[in-house]
Amino acid sequence: MPKIASVSTYKPPYTLEQSNIEQLTKELFHDKIPQLERLLKVFENGDINTRNFCVPLEWHKTTHSFEERNSTYIDLTTKYSVEVIQACLQNSSFLANKVSPEEIDAIIFVSSTGISTPSIDARVMNHLPFSDRLKRIPLWGLGCAGGAAGISRAFDYCKAHPSDKALVVCVELCSLTFQPNDYSKSNLVGASLFADGAACVLVCGDDVDIATKRPVPHIIKTASKWMPDSEDVMGWEVKNSGLHVVFSKSIPTIISKWLGPFMHEFLSEENLTSEDIINFVAHPGGKKVLKAYEDSLSLSENQTAISREVLKNHGNMSSPTVLYVLEQFMLKENTPNNYGMLVALGPGFCGEAVLLNWRN
Repeated sequence: MPKIASVSTYKPPYTLEQSNIEQLTKELFHDKIPQLERLLKVFENGDINTRNFCVPLEWHKTTHSFEERNSTYIDLTTKYSVEVIQACLQNSSFLANKVSPEEIDAIIFVSSTGISTPSIDARVMNHLPFSDRLKRIPLWGLGCAGGAAGISRAFDYCKAHPSDKALVVCVELCSLTFQPNDYSKSNLVGASLFADGAACVLVCGDDVDIATKRPVPHIIKTASKWMPDSEDVMGWEVKNSGLHVVFSKSIPTIISKWLGPFMHEFLSEENLTSEDIINFVAHPGGKKVLKAYEDSLSLSENQTAISREVLKNHGNMSSPTVLYVLEQFMLKENTPNNYGMLVALGPGFCGEAVLLNWRN
């Protein structure tokens, strides 16, 4: 079965304290939103200390057109992709030997925070020595579910091509989508939660001879789930000024009622239960989302501790966030044959789940 041989994450250059972001938001929205002081509590109650951004805080004090935002997205997403790919292919924490870009057979590029045609992966190929026969699979619009979906599609690809290596690259620059003239509660919640990040995963087929330094997760099976008529749960509303966040307050309730049956059904197909899952690799969509995971799947806070730590230090970076969590699980000591579940939810409304088993 295909395996995740390496993973790396990238830290954008501007690390900001949550209190500083709250203060700027207060300045921008002063006299614009009723009961602003009460609503700003969302910054303090979200269990986020710091977040990383691709632009300094002062950037948001001036007006930027959709064109300028998107041009910045293309330039920086290309740069971050190159850096995180190189880090993944040379990651000595997992790989006994470096992997050259020439050895990669497919690249799955995941993002939802900007628009680019050709897609970012084509631009990245001008900076790294990939083969000109590389198969490109860009995925757009999956939001927070994108990291898990990318791994699922890499699994499908490597099952069909067992001697191939595939990269999953997720880059989101959520800060570039912030709208200083949008006075909706969704925009305020988004300002308190979202951040920038990049991650890359190397997935190898069964016939790939690659040496790893520790047990790594093998992908046993994947599952996708979609909820009808749920477009208004989360996503983007595209306007002349750019991408405006759609963020329903019902998300934790939906997860509590919808995720549990999906997970239990998926596990039962492999004759497993939630008690068999040692490593719960959850996308930390927010404090309430993690609590909904715990309630719906009977998880302890210890099982979501790594997800909480990633949320605390990075915020919600959309698609790459679950890969930051995966990296921490892969770095810790894992007993061979430990089961894991990688889960993320996103616009659609949809869920992606990946059943893992750590093996030498």
